Amino acid sequence: MLDKAVAILRAVSAEPATLAELVERTGLPRATAHRLAVALEGHRLVRRTSAGAWAPGPGLAELGRGTADVAEIAGRHLAALRDASGESAQFYVRDGAARVCVAAAERTSGLRDTVPVGARLPMTAGSAAHALLAFAPADEVTPLLSAASFTTRTLLDVRRRGWAHSIAEREPGVASLSAPVRDPAGGVLGAVSISGPVERLGRRPSPEVVGAVLDAASAISRAAR
Repeated sequence: MLDKAVAILRAVSAEPATLAELVERTGLPRATAHRLAVALEGHRLVRRTSAGAWAPGPGLAELGRGTADVAEIAGRHLAALRDASGESAQFYVRDGAARVCVAAAERTSGLRDTVPVGARLPMTAGSAAHALLAFAPADEVTPLLSAASFTTRTLLDVRRRGWAHSIAEREPGVASLSAPVRDPAGGVLGAVSISGPVERLGRRPSPEVVGAVLDAASAISRAAR
């Protein structure tokens, strides 16, 4: 069975494959190919594209590099983001129904939102949760929505514009702005985020602050390849 699962992974490595293409590329029976692809999708080793085909999933990148490597890379860029935005910066990775802060650069003075490295926060509130879920398969998102402070429309907006913004979802008086960090296959490695008082970060973030977060996400993505 392991050989057949590897055959599925190899079949989607060059370009996405529909079920019919998986059968053609692997020589597996249709039912077997479908069952294995669904199982691999559950482990995030493959993912569905918007067209419904299977492609390499973010779990492959995580296995290849490890969270520690991504955290180290992100950490090198967070201080610059903190200085550019004037707010505390964090990098989160998803762990099931939680997100974990694996790197941070805190604002050194004044009122600030402090999220320590290692903190586990729910995937049901906050802009980093939006960014981590916006490109996830529907079957991973749907179970979380009933308890979430956001809706499917929120996630669609993140997909459209490439960044997320929340106000007082996780903690009263705190706003945050986040962007997904993606691998070459389109999977999400994590989310880069800034957070601070609503009065300072604003209910409508400035283009300069949005640009700083997007630049940090792009820089981390490039460095992680």
